[in-house]
Amino acid sequence: MNLQRAYILLAIFYTALLIVGVIAVVMGGGTTFSLVQLAIGVVAVAGLWGYFLGRQVMSWRTWRPFAGLLTLSIVANLWLLFTTSPSSAELTWLLANIIFTTLPTLLLFRYGNRDQDVWATPGEIEGGRTLSGLLERQGELKVEKRDTARPATVNVRREGEHYRASVVRGQGDAEERFEERFQHPSTLAFFIERFTCNEVGDFVAKYRGGSDTA
Repeated sequence: MNLQRAYILLAIFYTALLIVGVIAVVMGGGTTFSLVQLAIGVVAVAGLWGYFLGRQVMSWRTWRPFAGLLTLSIVANLWLLFTTSPSSAELTWLLANIIFTTLPTLLLFRYGNRDQDVWATPGEIEGGRTLSGLLERQGELKVEKRDTARPATVNVRREGEHYRASVVRGQGDAEERFEERFQHPSTLAFFIERFTCNEVGDFVAKYRGGSDTA
């Protein structure tokens, strides 16, 4: 069994658990709190399918806060378990939530990491491939843009399995310097075009159509 098939089976398992929960509530086996748990479960299962299939579900900004919500849910259920005297039905819901929420919490936290191709646009993926190819030839890339209202210098290099972008943006008292590190070149392309006032095309123009030295 390969990893992708195992992921699909895990998503099916959690979908089945959700269906069982819905049936239990419909048959009167749940509580009002169970409805809240089921609503959270629907979102969690949708996120798991997105993560396992490598598809975008909602926004990457959604999933780490949601994982935090799941963590709070686990803590709350533990608190209820040890400080109250739940009925048999309530005890079942509490234990099920604690046991079956832990793994999705970890996976959805990872799903919310922006530094993945799953959250990149086709243009960012292509731009990442371009930057990666240029770095293989040059080792380090540097582009300066001075003829704009917000001048910026961007220095890009590869460090092992990661990419580092060093940026000097603005001038005079408004000058700011910062660095970011990425695992995927598509995220590097996103960062350059969103935060540095430069574009991947500026690197292409310099290192393919102009000078071959940084």
